[in-house]
Amino acid sequence: MDNRPIGFFDSGLGGLTSIPPMMKKLPNEKIIYFGDTARTPYGSKAVSTIKSFAKQIADFLVKQDVKMIVIACNTVSSTCLDDLEKAYPDIPIVGIIQPAADKVVKSCSEDSQVGIIGTKVTISTHAYSGSIKKLAPEMNVFETACPAFVPLIEEGIIANDIMDLTIHHYMDDFVWENRIDTLVLGCTHYPLIRSNIERIYPDIKIINPSEEIIKTIDDILTEKDMHSGESVIKNVFYASDLSENFINMIDTIMKGSGVDANVKFKNLEIGSI
Repeated sequence: MDNRPIGFFDSGLGGLTSIPPMMKKLPNEKIIYFGDTARTPYGSKAVSTIKSFAKQIADFLVKQDVKMIVIACNTVSSTCLDDLEKAYPDIPIVGIIQPAADKVVKSCSEDSQVGIIGTKVTISTHAYSGSIKKLAPEMNVFETACPAFVPLIEEGIIANDIMDLTIHHYMDDFVWENRIDTLVLGCTHYPLIRSNIERIYPDIKIINPSEEIIKTIDDILTEKDMHSGESVIKNVFYASDLSENFINMIDTIMKGSGVDANVKFKNLEIGSI
């Protein structure tokens, strides 16, 4: 048993899409979350910059005595996982890409046409296609970057024609030309537009890495006998910029989750982490 919290971090609010499924499956676990909202989005930044930001945040979480670090960000997972594992060899580091790749291989056939959508950086690393191809070399995998999705989501531009038009812009040709039947939401922000995508492309099966990662977390906790018991420790959520849009999006993510997440964010300036 280990009652220490699990550290989650993301470039912004997208990583919060992992929190409701985490709380449902592992209700005794406590969370320290950091959303780098002052410097989001990461997906168009240089890899060296992303690595610097990720190391800074991971250092902060380690100082909070977390028992595990969950990279709830596809961009960071695709560029920084190996570096963070080397930097903190005694702490389990969980990236979000491999659990989704495992799900794709288990749930799809050789005839499946799998699409990956993500940020420019995530797609340029081919992290998803590489992980899937290692497990199933014969599988057909296609990728495309959708760089405008994250800034629109961060601004709360979701349930309207602007978002729908943006989805059509990036995805129509990609879906039809490649006959996509399975789509991986390769950014933790994208579950917030899942209903848009399902409405526009109703025949496509969606795989959400924000949900798939929870099984991996549970497996590691079981293997290392690190599950929490009942604890008085509180969940703590930090953001580097508590904008009004960000606060509104917290409510959007948690609404209808069936979980009393009690999410109250604290502002934590970059210079203090």
